[in-house]
Amino acid sequence: MTNLSIRFCVRLLLALVGAAALMGAAPAGAATLRLNQSMCHAVSSLGTKDTRLPELRFSCTGAPTGYQRGSLWLRTDMRALPAPRGGVALMVHHSRFDRLAVAFSYADGAVRWQQVRQGDYGSHWRTGGQVVFDAPERSAPLTAVTMRFDRLASHELVRAHLLPSDESSMQSAGMAAAVGAALTLLLVSGIYSLSLAVAVRRQYLAWQAAWAAAMLLWGTLWSQVHLAWLPFMAGTVSAQICTFLSCLAIALATASAVTALDRSGVPNGWRRATLGLGLCVGLAGIPLALMRSGDIGLWAELLGFVILADLAAVTLCLIAGWRRGSVEARDFAAAWGLPMAVLAFINLVDVEDGLWGGGSKLLILIAATWQALWLSAAATRRLAHLRIERDHARVAEAQARELARRDPLTGLPNRRGFIESVTPLLDRARSGDLPAALLLVDIDRFKSINDVYGHDAGDAVLCRIARRIARWEGPICTVARLGGEEFGLLTIGMDGIVLDRFAESIRREIAACDHSETIGDRLVTASIGVAEVRPACDFQRLYKVADDALYEAKHAGRNQVALQRHAGPGGPSPDIPDREAALLR
Repeated sequence: MTNLSIRFCVRLLLALVGAAALMGAAPAGAATLRLNQSMCHAVSSLGTKDTRLPELRFSCTGAPTGYQRGSLWLRTDMRALPAPRGGVALMVHHSRFDRLAVAFSYADGAVRWQQVRQGDYGSHWRTGGQVVFDAPERSAPLTAVTMRFDRLASHELVRAHLLPSDESSMQSAGMAAAVGAALTLLLVSGIYSLSLAVAVRRQYLAWQAAWAAAMLLWGTLWSQVHLAWLPFMAGTVSAQICTFLSCLAIALATASAVTALDRSGVPNGWRRATLGLGLCVGLAGIPLALMRSGDIGLWAELLGFVILADLAAVTLCLIAGWRRGSVEARDFAAAWGLPMAVLAFINLVDVEDGLWGGGSKLLILIAATWQALWLSAAATRRLAHLRIERDHARVAEAQARELARRDPLTGLPNRRGFIESVTPLLDRARSGDLPAALLLVDIDRFKSINDVYGHDAGDAVLCRIARRIARWEGPICTVARLGGEEFGLLTIGMDGIVLDRFAESIRREIAACDHSETIGDRLVTASIGVAEVRPACDFQRLYKVADDALYEAKHAGRNQVALQRHAGPGGPSPDIPDREAALLR
């Protein structure tokens, strides 16, 4: 995920927040329906026909009971509410029921019914977990709106609004845009986290990807987007799965945060306790999802306290990791800040009537989107730093390898580097049936230079000669300082008089070096031993022959070239003295 895409996602998230804020502003003529305030209630058996509506006795006080295996009727007197402009729409935010029938009653006594049932919302469903009923337009004024819920799980889960029809359409379109953008960002973040988990093999990224998948599925089911393809899942089934997924998502988020922290940064007891709380929340989602009767509100409140405890435990783990310098703790603290604040807020304050029924669900979806985007961006930034550190390490390793191959004084390859560069040249000579020659160059009476002028002057002489020898480095010749005052050159493709002249030119160039700044007008010469073998043989044989030739040059008076020509691999292979064996090692 590039920085550009991250900036785009953040801007889109800010747009989502802005859209949510705009949706939270109630349009003119809108009314939130609340039990015992704008809605009165009645309870009947499931066998009661809808046409018996006029015979029911509604109460506007107390709480309804006994409806979970029967029918709950909620009636709103439109004459007690401000008259809306134009048509009227009833927006219900789906809950767990088998059937919902809505009756629009008019002043002339006419009643118009509309209904949805589990597995069949028809054309009434809207994105954002909404079921919308538009009142038929008639000349007679609307006097009452009645909702009948068959086998409703809990009256506390009922959220309904009355608003003008045109505002209902605008609200549904805005909710669809906000939910669609949030789900898209969750999908992108989940795929990205999963790819990172596979690439870098980090456990917490896998938990993060699983959390994003759970939130994506939860958001899809809550918002009813899936009804476009799976209309049979409308109603209770989707609501139950949403309950389970919301608890599962908290458990996965807890696992992601805790496993991201270094074990040395958080005490094991804290880690286990926090993971245990997360597991409890995840397991609690199973019975809550299956409940169709009983005091669901009470169990939901108890679960809310457990969630708050889980959030507090995660916060303590993040604080402990942050204090011990954990980068992941800082990232998760920033990512979890908004979702934890939202979860804590909605567990302490009832916001279900806000954002036109999207309430806590829409806030959670936006907070989850923020968390997914932040963690993806943080993981990208962290991996970019790791990649930079890896590249630096590789460069340092390459430099270390190169330094190990180089003589620190002269900068020429040392013995190891010479052996490494010689091998491919000899292989090339053997494959092309070319001659090979090794030249060993030894500075004459170099010890006396150190004794008379000092080691600094001797080092300066070696460096100047090394720079002169380095000129012959090329595709068919490699050079090195083999140790002390001895240098080596290996060349392929030269033999006979050409090789003789090449060795002689090296001797003359060394003798021509100007060392007046360090040792005055003293002449520094070199003896050169040359081994020519055709076809090319192994390096050990070449070195033995060249060393013998250098010995001859030294005993012949120094400052001269001694050359020995030998047959290739078919000839006898002389023993290698300890000095040469040490070179090869």
